[in-house]
Amino acid sequence: MQENSIHPDFIKELDEELQNLIITGIEEFNLEVFNRLALKEFRIQYESIKPLREYCQVRGISPETVKTWEEIPALTSQVFKDNVIATFPLHETELVTMTSGTSNPNAPSKIYRDKKSVETLYMANEIMTRSFLFPDVDRMKILLMVPSPKIAPAMGMAIGLEHMRQNFGTEDSIYLITPNGMEWELLFSALNHAVESGEPVAIVGATSGFVYFFNFCREQGLRFQLPPGSRICDGGGYLGTFGDCTREEYLSLCQEFLGVPPEYCVNTLGSAESGTNYFDNVLRNHYLGISGVPRYKVSPPWARTIVVDSVSGKRLPQGEIGLLCHYDLVNRANIFALGTGNLGYETEDGFEIIGRNDAKGKGNFNFSDMQNEKCSTVADNMLAAFSGKCSTVADEMLTAQEQVCSTASDQLLAQSPHGDMFKGMSSERFEKLKKMCPFLKLQGLLKKSK
Repeated sequence: MQENSIHPDFIKELDEELQNLIITGIEEFNLEVFNRLALKEFRIQYESIKPLREYCQVRGISPETVKTWEEIPALTSQVFKDNVIATFPLHETELVTMTSGTSNPNAPSKIYRDKKSVETLYMANEIMTRSFLFPDVDRMKILLMVPSPKIAPAMGMAIGLEHMRQNFGTEDSIYLITPNGMEWELLFSALNHAVESGEPVAIVGATSGFVYFFNFCREQGLRFQLPPGSRICDGGGYLGTFGDCTREEYLSLCQEFLGVPPEYCVNTLGSAESGTNYFDNVLRNHYLGISGVPRYKVSPPWARTIVVDSVSGKRLPQGEIGLLCHYDLVNRANIFALGTGNLGYETEDGFEIIGRNDAKGKGNFNFSDMQNEKCSTVADNMLAAFSGKCSTVADEMLTAQEQVCSTASDQLLAQSPHGDMFKGMSSERFEKLKKMCPFLKLQGLLKKSK
């Protein structure tokens, strides 16, 4: 990274302006303010990040020539794999997260953020989470179908969900992936308690993990009617080695097996490279009494998502399918304009994602490359939200180390109900699970497996 020629006071001023913008909430988008802050951010990144500056210089672009945020050139996530990207000296790093390695499982990227940008990140996503997932309640019990940051210290999802737990969860909120594997006993006990007590819960996890869970419930004849107000928040796509599942089918499964209606099922899109998490509008609209509006993800006042043609790179009209490109002021520490490999389309006030650019099934994420893989059966099925041949999310994000294939995360999750799930399970844990059978209805599976 080149020594930053931008005066520290200029960066400090931008951070303060950005946080003031975020504090005002999500109600109004002020194009003039967004544009002014975007141009400031571009100047900082142009001076600080050599790959961005070189890319711009080849195209005759500079802070002096750019007049609007849409003219700021977007870089793809590949730039993070090939370079250290930061607008600050690395010794000031406050947080490092790993990407999922979607495009290259063997080369995940590291995303660096300094103290002030971490504050901005958490501030923005707390407001987004409150606005779109908990608009009607201050706190509730959250069941987190993810590992905690203690287990996955470099996993962006784990770090973000820990802040969700702290800000919106009650004291009995729990992580369901531990060093012992997926704690199915805890999940089923919590669901059963919610049904009996009438206390609503929020369940958060990867889309693929939910679909896998629903398939398991179907096989075992399990159904739960969670109390009104319960909600599901999933991240990722709807196609996996467990079989195809469209969004409509997924929403139907949520209602069938958990009793959660579609308006309480919120999909979210986030990535390590782009700080803001984008949520479906449905639960907020339901709370506000707004009807007749289609489901889409809302762009907040500090971010814009546009859709561009995959060949020309030009912005497409609303409704036309192309590649998503995020312009996110939360990314002051790295790249403001980020091109993605996600397919989607713009709406009047936001956008919707429909899959990956390499997806073979229209409207779905592509897991077809994984279907004949011998490795990473549990880890990828449970956590992978993107296409990849081998353990792209689970191994690369959970271990935060260079591993060949499916070493730590498969061991971590191997005790889930997948294949010979009871092989190697301790006798103490097996007996505990058997005692739960009266309401789990797992006798047939237990008899078959032991």
